[in-house]
Amino acid sequence: FIQMLRSAKKRDVLQLLRRAPEETRPFLVEAAVATQSVASLAALSDFLDFSKEPKSLQEKFLYTAAFSPRPSGELLQLVLDKLDGKQLAPEIWETGIIAVGSLVGKLCQQKLCGLQQVVEHGVETILRGLRGAKEEPLVVIYLLALGNAMLPETIPTLLDHAEDGPTAVTAAATSALQRFPAPHISSKVKQVMRRIFHQKRKSYDKTCRLAAAEILLDNHPLSMDVINILLATSEMETEMATFLLLKVQNSLR
Repeated sequence: FIQMLRSAKKRDVLQLLRRAPEETRPFLVEAAVATQSVASLAALSDFLDFSKEPKSLQEKFLYTAAFSPRPSGELLQLVLDKLDGKQLAPEIWETGIIAVGSLVGKLCQQKLCGLQQVVEHGVETILRGLRGAKEEPLVVIYLLALGNAMLPETIPTLLDHAEDGPTAVTAAATSALQRFPAPHISSKVKQVMRRIFHQKRKSYDKTCRLAAAEILLDNHPLSMDVINILLATSEMETEMATFLLLKVQNSLR
């Protein structure tokens, strides 16, 4: 079916979407996203009206875009266009921002970061939203999007939120940092993770402390960090201490 859509004109794809029974439209939207031809994306642009119902089709489009294995810059542009300047349902906006992060990350993995202006636009959309976000749940959404994007230049931003944010924000930021490969876990990242794990500046939730410990243990750990983490387990709850002991044992093996 996707092969068929790849050779179809915009007019034909659009007609197919508009005339299809309601129950088959999600499948057709998914197929059109997977096709990623100029015609199919143009047809989706005309067909999907984010200012109207049904939300299910909007979500289907965003989820399919986010999980696309090799997305194009044109697909990211379409997602950004659908989010731009519209009054959207909160859940649609959240899904859209997370999808933008996912698309940016995959395009950068394809070495298209510096080659396509739309990627820069996507990154700026997330960072601008994060800077302007006042409510904690919204900050978390933007941090999740940054975690999906996995851009090394956003690590300082993630570190600031990891160390100074409230519990949900710290959890989202440390979770995002866990996704980065070892070459990007610098001494500065490790310093912040030590302060979080050992609670040097304030108390942290155990989930955040565990994430900080995992970052220290999973990325060329220093013997000092292993020793200090093991010493700290004597003052922890049994479950948390057991988890860390197993983690160290697995690393030794």
